[in-house]
Amino acid sequence: MGGYLLRRLYHSFIVILGITLIIFIITHMIGDPVVLLLSPEATQADRDELQRQLGLDRSLPLQYIVFIKDAVRGDFGVSFRHQRPALELVLQHLPATLELTLAAMVLSVLISLPLGILASMKPGSLLDRTGMTFALFGQSAPVFWIGIMFILLFGVKLRWFPISGRGGIENLVMPAMTLALFSTAAQTRLTRSSMLDVLDKDFIRTARSKGLHEFKVILKHAFKNALIPIITIVALQFGMMLSGAVITETIFAWPGVGRLAVNAIYNRDYPVIQAAVFVTSLFFIFINLLVDLIYTKIDPRITYR
Repeated sequence: MGGYLLRRLYHSFIVILGITLIIFIITHMIGDPVVLLLSPEATQADRDELQRQLGLDRSLPLQYIVFIKDAVRGDFGVSFRHQRPALELVLQHLPATLELTLAAMVLSVLISLPLGILASMKPGSLLDRTGMTFALFGQSAPVFWIGIMFILLFGVKLRWFPISGRGGIENLVMPAMTLALFSTAAQTRLTRSSMLDVLDKDFIRTARSKGLHEFKVILKHAFKNALIPIITIVALQFGMMLSGAVITETIFAWPGVGRLAVNAIYNRDYPVIQAAVFVTSLFFIFINLLVDLIYTKIDPRITYR
Protein backbone atom coordinates (compact mmCIF):
# COMPACT_ATOMS: atom_id res chain seq x y z
CA MET A 1 0.00 0.00 0.00
CA GLY A 2 2.83 2.39 0.84
CA GLY A 3 4.43 1.94 -2.57
CA TYR A 4 1.09 2.47 -4.27
CA LEU A 5 0.55 5.73 -2.38
CA LEU A 6 4.00 6.97 -3.35
CA ARG A 7 3.32 6.21 -7.01
CA ARG A 8 -0.05 7.93 -6.86
CA LEU A 9 1.48 11.00 -5.24
CA TYR A 10 4.13 11.08 -7.95
CA HIS A 11 1.48 10.79 -10.67
CA SER A 12 -0.58 13.49 -8.94
CA PHE A 13 2.43 15.80 -8.98
CA ILE A 14 2.83 15.24 -12.74
CA VAL A 15 -0.87 15.94 -13.27
CA ILE A 16 -0.71 19.16 -11.23
CA LEU A 17 2.35 20.27 -13.18
CA GLY A 18 0.51 19.66 -16.44
CA ILE A 19 -2.53 21.55 -15.17
CA THR A 20 -0.41 24.55 -14.20
CA LEU A 21 1.18 24.60 -17.65
CA ILE A 22 -2.17 24.42 -19.45
CA ILE A 23 -3.82 27.10 -17.33
CA PHE A 24 -0.74 29.33 -17.63
CA ILE A 25 -0.88 29.14 -21.41
CA ILE A 26 -4.66 29.64 -21.58
CA THR A 27 -4.69 32.63 -19.23
CA HIS A 28 -2.08 34.37 -21.34
CA MET A 29 -4.21 33.78 -24.44
CA ILE A 30 -7.28 35.66 -23.13
CA GLY A 31 -5.69 39.07 -23.50
CA ASP A 32 -3.51 41.67 -21.84
CA PRO A 33 -4.77 42.77 -18.38
CA VAL A 34 -2.97 46.10 -18.81
CA VAL A 35 -5.67 47.12 -21.32
CA LEU A 36 -8.34 46.75 -18.61
CA LEU A 37 -6.35 48.17 -15.72
CA LEU A 38 -5.38 51.42 -17.44
CA SER A 39 -7.63 54.05 -18.90
CA PRO A 40 -7.75 54.56 -22.67
CA GLU A 41 -5.89 57.87 -22.17
CA ALA A 42 -2.83 56.12 -20.70
CA THR A 43 0.42 56.55 -22.58
CA GLN A 44 2.63 53.78 -23.88
CA ALA A 45 5.11 54.60 -21.12
CA ASP A 46 2.38 53.97 -18.54
CA ARG A 47 1.57 50.63 -20.15
CA ASP A 48 5.21 49.59 -20.21
CA GLU A 49 5.64 50.52 -16.55
CA LEU A 50 2.56 48.56 -15.47
CA GLN A 51 3.70 45.52 -17.46
CA ARG A 52 7.03 45.73 -15.68
CA GLN A 53 5.35 45.94 -12.27
CA LEU A 54 3.17 42.93 -13.04
CA GLY A 55 6.07 40.92 -14.43
CA LEU A 56 4.44 40.67 -17.85
CA ASP A 57 7.44 42.16 -19.64
CA ARG A 58 9.39 38.90 -19.27
CA SER A 59 9.32 36.04 -21.75
CA LEU A 60 6.59 33.42 -21.26
CA PRO A 61 9.03 30.60 -20.29
CA LEU A 62 10.58 32.83 -17.65
CA GLN A 63 7.14 33.87 -16.37
CA TYR A 64 6.18 30.19 -16.07
CA ILE A 65 9.36 29.29 -14.17
CA VAL A 66 8.75 32.15 -11.74
CA PHE A 67 5.10 31.06 -11.42
CA ILE A 68 6.06 27.46 -10.54
CA LYS A 69 8.69 28.57 -8.01
CA ASP A 70 6.17 30.82 -6.28
CA ALA A 71 3.31 28.27 -6.48
CA VAL A 72 5.38 25.70 -4.60
CA ARG A 73 5.40 28.16 -1.70
CA GLY A 74 1.67 28.82 -2.08
CA ASP A 75 2.30 32.23 -3.62
CA PHE A 76 0.25 32.81 -6.78
CA GLY A 77 0.88 36.52 -6.82
CA VAL A 78 -1.33 39.48 -6.07
CA SER A 79 -4.68 39.95 -7.78
CA PHE A 80 -4.47 42.63 -10.45
CA ARG A 81 -8.00 43.80 -9.66
CA HIS A 82 -8.29 43.40 -5.87
CA GLN A 83 -4.67 44.03 -4.92
CA ARG A 84 -4.75 41.10 -2.50
CA PRO A 85 -2.95 37.72 -2.56
CA ALA A 86 -4.71 35.51 -5.10
CA LEU A 87 -4.62 32.38 -2.93
CA GLU A 88 -6.11 34.32 -0.03
CA LEU A 89 -9.02 35.40 -2.24
CA VAL A 90 -9.65 31.83 -3.43
CA LEU A 91 -9.54 30.38 0.09
CA GLN A 92 -11.90 33.12 1.26
CA HIS A 93 -14.48 32.06 -1.37
CA LEU A 94 -13.83 28.30 -1.01
CA PRO A 95 -16.22 27.68 1.97
CA ALA A 96 -19.16 28.95 -0.08
CA THR A 97 -18.33 26.58 -2.94
CA LEU A 98 -17.85 23.63 -0.56
CA GLU A 99 -21.17 24.40 1.13
CA LEU A 100 -23.01 24.46 -2.19
CA THR A 101 -21.25 21.37 -3.54
CA LEU A 102 -21.78 19.27 -0.40
CA ALA A 103 -25.46 20.24 -0.23
CA ALA A 104 -25.94 19.36 -3.90
CA MET A 105 -24.12 16.03 -3.51
CA VAL A 106 -26.13 15.01 -0.42
CA LEU A 107 -29.34 15.89 -2.24
CA SER A 108 -28.20 13.99 -5.31
CA VAL A 109 -27.28 10.83 -3.39
CA LEU A 110 -30.48 10.83 -1.31
CA ILE A 111 -32.56 10.92 -4.49
CA SER A 112 -30.53 8.89 -6.99
CA LEU A 113 -29.67 5.80 -4.93
CA PRO A 114 -33.21 4.93 -3.75
CA LEU A 115 -34.64 5.77 -7.17
CA GLY A 116 -32.05 3.64 -8.98
CA ILE A 117 -32.52 0.70 -6.59
CA LEU A 118 -36.31 0.78 -6.84
CA ALA A 119 -36.15 1.05 -10.63
CA SER A 120 -33.85 -2.01 -10.82
CA MET A 121 -36.20 -4.12 -8.70
CA LYS A 122 -39.00 -3.85 -11.27
CA PRO A 123 -37.47 -3.12 -14.70
CA GLY A 124 -40.02 -1.94 -17.23
CA SER A 125 -42.51 -0.86 -14.55
CA LEU A 126 -44.09 2.58 -14.29
CA LEU A 127 -41.59 3.52 -11.59
CA ASP A 128 -38.69 2.41 -13.78
CA ARG A 129 -39.92 4.35 -16.81
CA THR A 130 -40.60 7.43 -14.67
CA GLY A 131 -37.14 7.29 -13.14
CA MET A 132 -35.40 6.89 -16.48
CA THR A 133 -37.45 9.72 -17.99
CA PHE A 134 -36.34 11.93 -15.11
CA ALA A 135 -32.74 10.84 -15.66
CA LEU A 136 -32.97 11.62 -19.38
CA PHE A 137 -34.37 15.08 -18.65
CA GLY A 138 -31.75 15.77 -15.99
CA GLN A 139 -28.86 14.91 -18.29
CA SER A 140 -30.19 16.76 -21.32
CA ALA A 141 -31.48 20.01 -19.80
CA PRO A 142 -28.86 22.80 -19.68
CA VAL A 143 -27.87 23.87 -16.18
CA PHE A 144 -28.36 27.58 -16.90
CA TRP A 145 -31.91 26.91 -18.15
CA ILE A 146 -32.77 24.85 -15.07
CA GLY A 147 -31.46 27.62 -12.83
CA ILE A 148 -33.45 30.30 -14.63
CA MET A 149 -36.63 28.18 -14.48
CA PHE A 150 -36.17 27.65 -10.73
CA ILE A 151 -35.72 31.40 -10.25
CA LEU A 152 -38.84 32.23 -12.28
CA LEU A 153 -41.01 29.58 -10.61
CA PHE A 154 -39.87 29.35 -6.99
CA GLY A 155 -38.29 32.78 -6.62
CA VAL A 156 -40.36 35.20 -8.70
CA LYS A 157 -43.80 33.59 -9.01
CA LEU A 158 -44.19 31.59 -5.79
CA ARG A 159 -41.69 33.66 -3.76
CA TRP A 160 -40.63 30.60 -1.76
CA PHE A 161 -36.88 31.20 -1.90
CA PRO A 162 -34.48 34.15 -2.44
CA ILE A 163 -33.22 34.35 -6.00
CA SER A 164 -29.60 35.31 -5.26
CA GLY A 165 -26.91 35.63 -2.64
CA ARG A 166 -25.69 33.47 0.22
CA GLY A 167 -27.39 33.44 3.59
CA GLY A 168 -29.51 30.89 5.38
CA ILE A 169 -30.76 27.50 4.23
CA GLU A 170 -33.40 29.19 2.08
CA ASN A 171 -30.65 30.72 -0.09
CA LEU A 172 -29.07 27.30 -0.58
CA VAL A 173 -32.11 25.38 -1.80
CA MET A 174 -32.38 26.52 -5.43
CA PRO A 175 -28.64 26.58 -6.21
CA ALA A 176 -28.22 23.10 -4.68
CA MET A 177 -31.17 21.73 -6.66
CA THR A 178 -29.80 23.23 -9.87
CA LEU A 179 -26.31 21.86 -9.33
CA ALA A 180 -27.59 18.45 -8.21
CA LEU A 181 -29.94 17.72 -11.10
CA PHE A 182 -27.39 16.52 -13.66
CA SER A 183 -25.52 14.38 -11.12
CA THR A 184 -28.76 12.92 -9.79
CA ALA A 185 -29.73 11.81 -13.27
CA ALA A 186 -26.34 10.22 -14.02
CA GLN A 187 -26.16 8.46 -10.65
CA THR A 188 -29.73 7.15 -10.99
CA ARG A 189 -28.99 5.55 -14.34
CA LEU A 190 -25.72 4.00 -13.18
CA THR A 191 -27.24 2.72 -9.92
CA ARG A 192 -30.05 1.04 -11.86
CA SER A 193 -27.61 -0.46 -14.37
CA SER A 194 -25.21 -1.75 -11.68
CA MET A 195 -28.03 -3.24 -9.64
CA LEU A 196 -29.50 -5.01 -12.68
CA ASP A 197 -26.10 -6.58 -13.40
CA VAL A 198 -25.78 -7.85 -9.83
CA LEU A 199 -29.39 -9.02 -9.48
CA ASP A 200 -28.82 -11.41 -12.37
CA LYS A 201 -25.96 -13.20 -10.58
CA ASP A 202 -26.17 -16.73 -9.19
CA PHE A 203 -25.50 -15.72 -5.58
CA ILE A 204 -28.60 -13.48 -5.62
CA ARG A 205 -30.74 -16.39 -6.78
CA THR A 206 -29.16 -18.53 -4.06
CA ALA A 207 -29.93 -15.93 -1.42
CA ARG A 208 -33.55 -15.77 -2.54
CA SER A 209 -33.84 -19.56 -2.64
CA LYS A 210 -32.76 -19.63 1.03
CA GLY A 211 -35.85 -17.62 1.87
CA LEU A 212 -34.11 -14.36 2.76
CA HIS A 213 -36.30 -11.28 2.87
CA GLU A 214 -36.19 -9.32 -0.39
CA PHE A 215 -35.15 -6.18 1.47
CA LYS A 216 -32.11 -8.00 2.89
CA VAL A 217 -31.25 -9.51 -0.49
CA ILE A 218 -31.32 -6.10 -2.17
CA LEU A 219 -29.40 -4.07 0.42
CA LYS A 220 -27.00 -6.58 1.96
CA HIS A 221 -26.12 -8.69 -1.07
CA ALA A 222 -26.98 -6.83 -4.28
CA PHE A 223 -26.32 -3.21 -3.33
CA LYS A 224 -23.04 -3.97 -1.57
CA ASN A 225 -21.69 -5.72 -4.67
CA ALA A 226 -22.88 -2.88 -6.93
CA LEU A 227 -21.20 -0.19 -4.84
CA ILE A 228 -17.86 0.15 -6.64
CA PRO A 229 -19.15 1.73 -9.89
CA ILE A 230 -21.65 3.78 -7.86
CA ILE A 231 -18.95 5.19 -5.58
CA THR A 232 -16.79 5.91 -8.61
CA ILE A 233 -19.42 8.03 -10.32
CA VAL A 234 -20.41 9.76 -7.07
CA ALA A 235 -16.79 10.78 -6.51
CA LEU A 236 -16.37 11.92 -10.10
CA GLN A 237 -19.61 13.88 -9.95
CA PHE A 238 -18.51 15.52 -6.71
CA GLY A 239 -15.28 16.63 -8.35
CA MET A 240 -17.19 17.90 -11.37
CA MET A 241 -19.59 19.80 -9.11
CA LEU A 242 -16.71 21.37 -7.21
CA SER A 243 -14.93 22.52 -10.34
CA GLY A 244 -18.02 23.08 -12.48
CA ALA A 245 -20.23 25.14 -10.19
CA VAL A 246 -19.33 28.20 -12.25
CA ILE A 247 -22.68 28.47 -14.03
CA THR A 248 -24.76 27.86 -10.93
CA GLU A 249 -22.78 30.33 -8.83
CA THR A 250 -23.04 32.95 -11.57
CA ILE A 251 -26.80 32.55 -12.03
CA PHE A 252 -27.57 32.76 -8.31
CA ALA A 253 -24.82 35.30 -7.46
CA TRP A 254 -23.34 32.73 -5.09
CA PRO A 255 -20.01 34.07 -3.75
CA GLY A 256 -17.93 30.98 -4.45
CA VAL A 257 -14.72 30.15 -6.26
CA GLY A 258 -16.55 29.63 -9.56
CA ARG A 259 -18.01 33.12 -9.61
CA LEU A 260 -14.67 34.54 -8.50
CA ALA A 261 -12.96 32.74 -11.39
CA VAL A 262 -15.50 34.03 -13.93
CA ASN A 263 -14.96 37.60 -12.79
CA ALA A 264 -11.20 37.03 -12.89
CA ILE A 265 -11.46 35.84 -16.50
CA TYR A 266 -13.45 38.95 -17.46
CA ASN A 267 -10.81 41.11 -15.77
CA ARG A 268 -7.90 39.01 -17.11
CA ASP A 269 -6.73 38.57 -13.54
CA TYR A 270 -4.10 35.86 -14.14
CA PRO A 271 -3.10 35.18 -10.50
CA VAL A 272 -6.70 34.57 -9.35
CA ILE A 273 -7.49 32.29 -12.31
CA GLN A 274 -4.36 30.22 -11.71
CA ALA A 275 -4.96 29.96 -7.96
CA ALA A 276 -8.61 28.95 -8.43
CA VAL A 277 -7.82 26.21 -10.94
CA PHE A 278 -4.92 24.95 -8.83
CA VAL A 279 -7.03 24.64 -5.66
CA THR A 280 -9.96 22.90 -7.36
CA SER A 281 -7.55 20.53 -9.13
CA LEU A 282 -6.02 19.55 -5.79
CA PHE A 283 -9.48 18.67 -4.47
CA PHE A 284 -10.26 16.58 -7.54
CA ILE A 285 -6.99 14.63 -7.28
CA PHE A 286 -7.49 14.06 -3.54
CA ILE A 287 -11.03 12.75 -4.11
CA ASN A 288 -9.81 10.23 -6.71
CA LEU A 289 -7.08 9.01 -4.38
CA LEU A 290 -9.55 8.66 -1.51
CA VAL A 291 -11.94 6.64 -3.66
CA ASP A 292 -9.18 4.21 -4.65
CA LEU A 293 -8.48 3.60 -0.96
CA ILE A 294 -12.19 3.12 -0.20
CA TYR A 295 -12.34 0.34 -2.81
CA THR A 296 -10.24 -1.91 -0.56
CA LYS A 297 -12.71 -1.47 2.29
CA ILE A 298 -15.72 -2.34 0.13
CA ASP A 299 -14.15 -5.33 -1.61
CA PRO A 300 -11.32 -7.11 0.28
CA ARG A 301 -10.31 -8.83 -2.96
CA ILE A 302 -8.95 -5.50 -4.22
CA THR A 303 -5.34 -4.96 -3.19
CA TYR A 304 -2.70 -2.45 -4.23
CA ARG A 305 0.86 -3.64 -4.51
